[in-house]
Amino acid sequence: MSSTHHDDTVYPGKFLFVALHLACFTAIWSGVTTTALVLAITLYVVRMFGVTAGYHRYFSHRSFKTSRAMQFLLAFLAQTTAQKGILWWASHHRHHHRHSDTELDVHSPLHGGFWHSHVGWIFEPQWDKTNYDAVPDLTAYPELVWLNKYEHVPTLTLAALCFLIGGWSGLVVGFVWSTVATWHGTFMINSLAHVHGKQRYVTGDDSRNNWWLAIITLGEGWHNNHHAYQRSTRQGFRWYEFDPTFYVLKSMSWLGLVWDMGAPPPEVVRNERPVGKAVLEKVARQLVEGFNIEQLAHDARGAQLNAQIQLAELRLNAGEAIAHAGEAITHAGEAITHAKAQAMERAKEQMTGAMAHVHWPSFPSRDELRARAQAMLPTTPSLDAIAERAHEMLAERVAERLVKAGARS
Repeated sequence: MSSTHHDDTVYPGKFLFVALHLACFTAIWSGVTTTALVLAITLYVVRMFGVTAGYHRYFSHRSFKTSRAMQFLLAFLAQTTAQKGILWWASHHRHHHRHSDTELDVHSPLHGGFWHSHVGWIFEPQWDKTNYDAVPDLTAYPELVWLNKYEHVPTLTLAALCFLIGGWSGLVVGFVWSTVATWHGTFMINSLAHVHGKQRYVTGDDSRNNWWLAIITLGEGWHNNHHAYQRSTRQGFRWYEFDPTFYVLKSMSWLGLVWDMGAPPPEVVRNERPVGKAVLEKVARQLVEGFNIEQLAHDARGAQLNAQIQLAELRLNAGEAIAHAGEAITHAGEAITHAKAQAMERAKEQMTGAMAHVHWPSFPSRDELRARAQAMLPTTPSLDAIAERAHEMLAERVAERLVKAGARS
């Protein structure tokens, strides 16, 4: 049930997005009544809670549990914000966390620029469809699938209620203004929370904690905290980190409406837990990308290394291995290719292993890599592990260049 990508399609939702922004100006004719303003402020707060507690903390991360009825109500409330269906939102947000601030990220300021991460990505057709395969835990509920299919039912219901309460001003100011404000409050977590603020934890991405974003998004501004431990219902890890969404959910737990609320372990809060393997690999790779591998390989070829990794000998070994593989199975093309690849890989492994114990002036030591990581990253107990893995990666990449060069010569 995964989505199909049609680059040449323009979807109606884009027109709704633009139309509601333009509709804000019709307040010139509808007027701005006190009732409408109160309605707008109330709906912004209530619906932002629908986004933060519903779309995000519950459906995307399952950071707490609730009943099936409350689950539907949270989904309905979230969808009154016109941010598409609950399954669409959760599937795209999970994609974001799997690829945060990489080239595969749905909305990364690092790769697409600030405005693309804020609103531009919405106009790209490949993100319009729901990836049902990413949310199998949610597709088990037919009512959620129905709500996702008829995504505008909650929005239109609320719009009609606003008109009944406040007339045209209630519709324009109460509904349209609060909808657009909720959109941009949500979008600022995609954009600003990856650009402005402080990083407490090493997460392998640019997520940041921003106190004023936490105020306008009911606690979502503690974004670096969230990326460090996504299972936590509370995103303000410290007592002074304002998180109204959590306060409301905690109150609901006292009434038995929600339960099993996730909490960050003390060692995570104190920043004493080593980073996971995936983050370690990602951060080490980022560290390595700051070096010119071609230049390091060039320097290695000219360096006076010890006999263990004499370049001529390694080239000879790789060349002989490839030659023997070719002679042994002259008439089997695929087998030859496989044997050559194996020979190249063995040569690369030998080169990498040898390089791990030697140095030449331009090749960074583990201590140098550690110092660079310390300057680049927040405080972490994994600094030595990151430097060690980066050293291994550099050796692997340089070795690969040398072996390929040896095979060509």
